[in-house]
Amino acid sequence: MFTELNSILNTTPDSFTQGEFILVSERQSDASFLIHHFLSFYLRARCKVCFLGLVQSFSHYSAVSQRLGVSLAQAKEKGQLVFLEGLKESLSILDPQEANTGSQAMDFLRDPAVGLRCLYEFVRSSVSSPGGGEEEWGPLVLLVDDLSVLLSLGVSVGAVLDFSHYCRATVCSQQQGNVVMLVRCDGEEDEEDDGDDEGSERLLKGLSHQCSLALQVRGLPTGYCRDIHGQVEVCWRRRQADGQHTQKKLFQYKVHDKGASFFARGTSSAVL
Repeated sequence: MFTELNSILNTTPDSFTQGEFILVSERQSDASFLIHHFLSFYLRARCKVCFLGLVQSFSHYSAVSQRLGVSLAQAKEKGQLVFLEGLKESLSILDPQEANTGSQAMDFLRDPAVGLRCLYEFVRSSVSSPGGGEEEWGPLVLLVDDLSVLLSLGVSVGAVLDFSHYCRATVCSQQQGNVVMLVRCDGEEDEEDDGDDEGSERLLKGLSHQCSLALQVRGLPTGYCRDIHGQVEVCWRRRQADGQHTQKKLFQYKVHDKGASFFARGTSSAVL
């Protein structure tokens, strides 16, 4: 959890907005540090978390969280964290020699006609069932890292947007919980690409209209810098009686082993 980012977003584990859809996107940079931030943030806030880890193993997320002072193993054991290890699930389906995990969440790999129905059912059952043990948990949270992987696995943009819509309806609207999703785009912002890149751009555009908070991570326009790793634009969207209001702020950032530093653009001594 990054305290400087909490200050920027005006939030703490003890006080945060419920019913939010937070969209994290990256372009020519790595936004995974924000996924680790929100994972540790909501676990510290005693939320019940469903995490769809589609790009890394549980061991990877656990090691990073450990450096941030959070134990994913303990959270799983207590029933606070439900983790879907997408790599292991996919391998058990695509390689007949691998042991079957028993989960049907990734069944669209067996039968594309099924679509993402089983993955949504996994999310719905995870957030609907109470956690194990005697402890009571706070608001529900769904984290997805990263949604654009589904495009690489042959799922259409429309199906991914439908999946996002149903997840938000279940978690944000019905349960007043929060959803955090990451989308990766490889090309330049105004570039026209084919294949997965074009799909990622369409997916990002579709989700951007629906989120209440967007964090867009980009590389520095000046190129590589040892002391600054990139920039992040924070965009708040609030619907009011007279329409939707948007506020944007741009920050530069540097990721450390156990945290991250953020600078208002132009205030870092490294980049002007």
